Amino acid sequence: MILNKFYVDDIIKTALLEDISYVDVTTDYLIPADQMGEGRLMAKADGVVCGLEVAARVFELLDSSTEIEYLKKDGDKVKYGDDIMLLHGKTSVLLKGERTALNLIQHMSGIATAADKYARIVEGTNATIADTRKTLPGLRPLQKYAVMCTDARNHRYNLSDAAMLKDNHIDAAGGITPAITKLRSKLGHMTKIEVETRDLDELREALAAGADIIMLDNMSPGLMKEAVSITNGRALLEASGGITDETLRAVAESGVDIISVGALTHSVKAFDISMYIK
Repeated sequence: MILNKFYVDDIIKTALLEDISYVDVTTDYLIPADQMGEGRLMAKADGVVCGLEVAARVFELLDSSTEIEYLKKDGDKVKYGDDIMLLHGKTSVLLKGERTALNLIQHMSGIATAADKYARIVEGTNATIADTRKTLPGLRPLQKYAVMCTDARNHRYNLSDAAMLKDNHIDAAGGITPAITKLRSKLGHMTKIEVETRDLDELREALAAGADIIMLDNMSPGLMKEAVSITNGRALLEASGGITDETLRAVAESGVDIISVGALTHSVKAFDISMYIK
């Protein structure tokens, strides 16, 4: 796992405190403290798993003596019924950590499964699938990590990574050209500028002003193809807005470089994983 462990621990501790405010009235009053057990995480669907070490860390934080046996790794494809991880430790710890661990691994695996699906749809084209900043507050690193475990890529992590001129920025600055000109006078040499465009006239202006990346916002695949021809490699082209499973391949075949999909993180379906304890 390449995620910052301090961040992961903070997320897990927040989730555990939310779930157990002072005592688990079921487990603590029912299960002897010294009773040992085994937990098994099993896939209940076909897809891509992600977040195994994050889920395991839940049980390690509850009791450092918990033993973890990984049967899969992040980014692995699984089938219904595949075992993902085995846990050996106190039964009470397995029971207390179950929901938090499943919430995290199911969400991250759902993102990885969706990202992998989209990446497969555009195979053979010039396009790469990317996520967006439409993430759940506090979970962005987990969500972007899940995307990165597939053939999809991360867009900028936050507002400090790159300058992105959206329609409101452009309107507030008085237009594409003055906005880019002002940014160029202030940005460091490592920082790129992306401009959101709504039609081919704005595309041409962004190219003339020297944009590094141009977003084609809510354009049809036919219009995107024209944009690719006009751009002729002078800037990277990103397609975004209203892209569905049904239109994704046509967008990719227009020749764009990047297709950003907010649904990868803001409305993804959780991947079904169950935990069985004995």
